[in-house]
Amino acid sequence: MKPAVVLLSGGLDSATVSAIAKSEGFALYALSFRYGQRHGIELESAVRVAEALGVAEHAIVEIDLRRFGGSALTADIPVPKGRCAGAIGEGIPVTYVPARNTVFLSFALAWAETLGSEDIFIGVNVQDYSGYPDCRPAFIEAFEQMANLATAAGVEGRQRLRIHAPLMQMTKAEIIARGLSLGVDYGLTSSCYDPGTDGRPCGHCDACLLRAKGFADAGYPDPLSLRFGLFVP
Repeated sequence: MKPAVVLLSGGLDSATVSAIAKSEGFALYALSFRYGQRHGIELESAVRVAEALGVAEHAIVEIDLRRFGGSALTADIPVPKGRCAGAIGEGIPVTYVPARNTVFLSFALAWAETLGSEDIFIGVNVQDYSGYPDCRPAFIEAFEQMANLATAAGVEGRQRLRIHAPLMQMTKAEIIARGLSLGVDYGLTSSCYDPGTDGRPCGHCDACLLRAKGFADAGYPDPLSLRFGLFVP
């Protein structure tokens, strides 16, 4: 089995993309980050998802993006709640963490080179994304080009790195349907930007609203929401 580095946040999208990579025959090397986010619920979910998928290795890397601030996920800035669908898709929200995917992919690139892997999987999505500039196809394409210029393995011709973003053109409902077909247990995941200490979703942030709409459009109940009595279609 060829090794692949998979960015695993513990959210719905990263769990799905990990399952896709596994279904394609890759040995999964899951990479998660404790980056100064305001809560650890999603990271706890990443651990559960990694165990359920039977990854070859799960690395949790500590970096501190709080030092730079600028995001409601890393600084004392209120998380927006109750926004309509039009507002969620308009502009760059305060939950954007500056350069986060660039930083994460750089770590994934370093691990891929040492593993001798040519494949990195990331769960970015352009259809339902919340205005984040580092979730666009142009960004992924540019990073892939840069990655093949930035490593010894690439320069020496020993490695041709590819960034896989299989969810890029899928709606949230399509992502959920694909994950369910692969046996993903979405009850293990967490998407909320502002969950309770027990993992209870707030139900009103952008991530909660997008997740709820995705399950409703897909025609499936969200097992996480059922547990807390929320968002049942």
